[in-house]
Amino acid sequence: MSTKFSIVFLCLGLFVLSVRGQKSNIKKGDEVFEAYAYINAREIYLKVVEKGYESAQIYKKLGDTYYFNSEYVDAAKWYKKLLDKYANQLEPEYYYRAAQTFKSIGEYYLSKKMMGEFASRSSTTNLAQNFMDNYPALDSLVDNESNEIDLVNVTDGMPSSDFGPTFYGNKLVYASSSKNTEGRKIHTWNGLKYLDLFEAELDENGGLINPVPLKGDINSPYHESTAAFTKDGNTVYFTRNNYLDGKKRKNKNREITLKIYKATKNNEGSWENIKELPFNNDAHSVAHPALSPDEKRLYFSSNMKGTYGESDLWYVDIGPNGSYGKPVNLGPEINTEARETFPYISKKNNLYFASDGHLGLGGLDIFAISLEDNGDYKKITNLKKPINSSKDDFGFIIDEDKQTGYLSSNRNGDAGSASDDIYRFKKSCGVQTLEGVVTDAKTNLPLQGAQVILLDENNNIIAQTTSDALGSYKFEHVLDCNKRYGIRGEHTDLEYDPNEKTILASGDGPIMEVNITLTPPDCAVNDLGCRLNLQPIYFDYGKYDIRRDAEVELAKILEALKKYPELSIHIESHTDSRSNSTFNLRLSERRAQATLNWFVKNGIDRKRLSAKGYGETRLLNHCSNGIDCSEEEHQRNRRSMFIIVEP
Repeated sequence: MSTKFSIVFLCLGLFVLSVRGQKSNIKKGDEVFEAYAYINAREIYLKVVEKGYESAQIYKKLGDTYYFNSEYVDAAKWYKKLLDKYANQLEPEYYYRAAQTFKSIGEYYLSKKMMGEFASRSSTTNLAQNFMDNYPALDSLVDNESNEIDLVNVTDGMPSSDFGPTFYGNKLVYASSSKNTEGRKIHTWNGLKYLDLFEAELDENGGLINPVPLKGDINSPYHESTAAFTKDGNTVYFTRNNYLDGKKRKNKNREITLKIYKATKNNEGSWENIKELPFNNDAHSVAHPALSPDEKRLYFSSNMKGTYGESDLWYVDIGPNGSYGKPVNLGPEINTEARETFPYISKKNNLYFASDGHLGLGGLDIFAISLEDNGDYKKITNLKKPINSSKDDFGFIIDEDKQTGYLSSNRNGDAGSASDDIYRFKKSCGVQTLEGVVTDAKTNLPLQGAQVILLDENNNIIAQTTSDALGSYKFEHVLDCNKRYGIRGEHTDLEYDPNEKTILASGDGPIMEVNITLTPPDCAVNDLGCRLNLQPIYFDYGKYDIRRDAEVELAKILEALKKYPELSIHIESHTDSRSNSTFNLRLSERRAQATLNWFVKNGIDRKRLSAKGYGETRLLNHCSNGIDCSEEEHQRNRRSMFIIVEP
């Protein structure tokens, strides 16, 4: 991990060098190092070493310039030299840093050895106690990887550091050092541009589309990162360097700390009215805001007074008038003497956070814990591989209902680059077998030659097959847990009416049985419009308003819905193949939704209704594009159907 370290709080434990040779160069390097300009300090120290000078302090700081930028391969090189030549001059924290570094490059045996040295020299610390209690379990953590998680890098190929994602409606907002904004300064910590907040639309696979900086006053010449939005999307909390109204402020140590700010969105969609939160302070950093599901509590990370380690997780209560309570530390069950940072609270009130103080696979690992209403905590859980890696993993967000989300990681950084990327993950149920029998609805006899199609939630075809002589079909496919799929049966040769069933992939078992009945074209058993003898529901050309003659027919269904409160229906709108297919799809969707809204306006609970437009994708006959058909043949495809939904 690289850029984020400029916004994670550090107790550097800097020491004064007393040297003779290369004194002026070392003094200059120390001054740059103490200003957190690690890239510049590194260049100075390397020149000193190249001229034959070495010392414990030089090796410490050289290792640190790589360690604090998560360039662990190079950090290990200098820490090994330090251990080989100056082991008797090391403070306990260097054994801890060496252990974290070796673990991050996969040298777990050496990491255990270094943690043992750290524990023996710091036996009274919680970190040492954690090691003695939990480090033997590291082997099982290393060897245990879930095969139910699919992980995809959505910022792969972007020449920037990208991290700290957050949901913003149907978009993703994240911090980036992208070059897409002109005039930003280079940060001497890591040699990258200062961070801005970007937003991107999401494609159907969760990938980023057209990332652009957030509009308005939210981005400054310095760092912005890690945002948290209210549910209405009109207020945002975000992290920024100590910079407001064009002025940069430093504390008494001449450090630019981090603070949480609040902004509101105007009618043009730009962010304005930037305000600093009252519990900020120039003396310490406050960062990485996260809202509770009820928006009555704001969580964050800070090294303020009362912190157990380098940074802890805290919260403040938000009053009904927008006031903020006093910061409350989450306590030693969660916080350690190392770093706890990047909190996220899910809709189910689970806390996800990054830490290098709890037992993990690398530098920062992602952990989860349930937040109980009474303040009690359950056991902290490491999310294991592939969510966690041997590098730094942090900035985790999740939609637990869909079992999908995003995280930040520098796992793909090579020896010379530890740039952060954003990964999308989704839980897979693994290979599921979907099987069943296609039968005639009237005779209950099996139907051979029926086409059976497996569809995703966007009506895209995943796979298709044909029923055999016994009417049987089978799919074997990797399904995403808690995601809906459609299984559609049709027999166009015999002109059976198509039938579709919706399933929810649960992963409860490897086999799901879904039987499908197809009805001859006189009247489908679940076609409410047919059973009520409705006249066709017509719309004016190119329009989707409900006509008066259509209202007469819809009223029949309305009475049925009122008479049978357990009845739920799915509204399907179809077009013929004439006109552009994209136009037909949009038009049919608008007609379907207009029909649904008509029922809602007339007193039917929206939960009992669903609607979808299929355009020309489900023609009942051969009248596809370019085929010469009569008006009557086209009319058969230009239809609305009202399907009884099975409980």
